[in-house]
Parts: sequence; structure tokens; C-alpha cells
Amino acid sequence: MRKLCLLFVLLASSASAQWLNHPTPGMPRTRDGKPDLTARAPRAPDGKPDLSGVWHVEPTTMEEWKRLLGKDLELVLATSPAGMEPTTISKYALSVLIDFKPEDAPMRPEAAKIFGARAEALGRDLPSTHCLPIGLPLTYLVSEVNKVVQTPGLTVIMYEADGTHRQIYTDGRTLPREYDLPAFLGYSVGRWERDMFVVETAGFNDKTRFDLAGHPHSAGLRVVERFRRRDFGHLDLEMTFDDPTFYTKPFTVQIPHTLLADADIFEMFDENEKDCVHMGKK
Repeated sequence: MRKLCLLFVLLASSASAQWLNHPTPGMPRTRDGKPDLTARAPRAPDGKPDLSGVWHVEPTTMEEWKRLLGKDLELVLATSPAGMEPTTISKYALSVLIDFKPEDAPMRPEAAKIFGARAEALGRDLPSTHCLPIGLPLTYLVSEVNKVVQTPGLTVIMYEADGTHRQIYTDGRTLPREYDLPAFLGYSVGRWERDMFVVETAGFNDKTRFDLAGHPHSAGLRVVERFRRRDFGHLDLEMTFDDPTFYTKPFTVQIPHTLLADADIFEMFDENEKDCVHMGKK
């Protein structure tokens, strides 16, 4: 349990903020002026659903955390830093395989070995500990927001966590067969299947991990994301991970998001890091 608490603390590398109380253009509102998140989803000029907006992951409910953590939940709540409480993140931030029974987890022995070593490291080798990007899917799962900017030919996703971004090309190009420069967030192309935005990503390096628990991935990882804007204020995101080097089969997680109305993304950098020199010292 001490390891779990430490992971929550280590991920919270700096505070975040957004523009406050600036009205979101085009936001439908109720009679009392509040955002109407159940209004019809907006459309782009080309007729496709417009995914643009500032989005926050729908946190896992307290009831679900109680089921998952039991009596350990009280300790987690007591030790989690402000803004990184379990009630602000998805359960998949803890483990993308949390829905599997331990004996059914599709990890190959090579992945299990790395996973075990990371558990023993007590967070010292977390990318965020060393000011490196936390990668996919963690950028969607933690308390920081992300901002989608949809344009013809290109959709950009800006992640408040780490101040990183992705370019998703929708201009008809396909993914390369080989990658000379593997990337922390990979290379992405997207297409529309009716009202579903489907994104394929490959070309990752192996320096990030799926979750706080430390589940690894190889450079051969391929990710398929499916975005559907259910209504004005709700975005459904399904992510499927296929990494035959480390996992026996692909697996999928559902990550719904809620629109953060009248707010914006803000920069987030770890400019006061003073802890790495003490890693490994007693």
C-alpha cells in the first residue's frame, strides 16, 4: 500500500491552472446561464462532429474505489496531494489491467519481469520523476485536462500534463512502415467512420509506461483510439492497445470525458525539481 501512495505523490510534479470564467464561444446555456452539457453535439463546417474543447476525464466513483481498494482507500485519500486525489482521476491511471483478475492479466513473462522490477523501485524510475512525459494513456487518465483543436486535415490534442501535444493527421496520409525517430507519444493518423473519429498511433519509444503501477510497453505498441462526442458536454473515448511483444492479446479501456466549460488549458512544467539527486539514498 505504501507503494501505491508513493506513486500518487510522485506523479503530482507541479500545480496546474486554467483561464477562469472566460465564456466558451458557442456554449449552449440553460435559462439560468449555466452550460447545457446535454445539448446537441456541435458540427464542424465539413459536417463532422466537432471534438474541439477542453476535456477532463470522468473520475472513477468513490464506490468503485472502495470496491477496488477496500480499507486502503482511507490511507490513499489521506496521503494524496491536492489535485491528485483518487476522486479526480480514472482507475486506469492506477492500472490499465485493473479490470482483469491477476491470473488473467495478458502479460507475457518479459513484461511481468519489468513490471516486478518497477514495483520494487518504488517510483524512482517513473518518467515524471525525471521530468519526462508520462505518455499514453496516462495523459488522459490523470487530473490534468486536455484540449482538442480540430481543423481540416489536422487535429491537435494538447495535454496539460507535461505540456505535451500530439498532431493527428487527417489529410489522407498513412502511418510509415518504419520509424527513424521513435517518439514518446508516437505518430498518429485519423479518419472518420460516420460520427466516430478513429485514430491509429504507432512509432513509440519504450520510455513511458501505461500506468502508475508500471505496466510496460515495447516500441512495437500500436494504439487505436475511438472518439465519439455523445452530446455537447460528453466525449466517449475507447483505447485499444496491441503490443504482441509484451502482451498475449490486445486489451481495451473506456475513458469517458466531460467538457470543462468556460475554462482553458494552462502550461505545466516542473521547474523546481530538487528530488532526483536524492533518489536511491536512505
